[in-house]
Amino acid sequence: MRSGSGIVRVGLLVLVLTITSAACQAGSARSAADAAPVTGVTEVVAKDLRFQPPAIQVPPGTEVTWRFDDGSVPHNVKGDGFVSQNQTKGTFAHRFARSGEYRYTCTLHAGMDGRVVVTG
Repeated sequence: MRSGSGIVRVGLLVLVLTITSAACQAGSARSAADAAPVTGVTEVVAKDLRFQPPAIQVPPGTEVTWRFDDGSVPHNVKGDGFVSQNQTKGTFAHRFARSGEYRYTCTLHAGMDGRVVVTG
């Protein structure tokens, strides 16, 4: 009976961790999708498994730079028409020529996403 009780405890722990992980990922995915875009910013930092700020607004023709600053944790940036290499440090830049909303993600980490809103 004792080993059955241990199995139940392990099962409950796994369930709690799964729910917590899903909630964290859903929360970070919503933050970028729903965040009001920050103006006057052209650099996004990949750190602590998220992009900061998660959404920016720039005029057409602006070059946006992503800075990778998360220690030894690699990240990348992939959006419609632009993609970086996996990097642990350094930068990646892309010029946004046309108005629109450009969503991007780090393909290495679920829920790590952001967007660039180009208005003009």
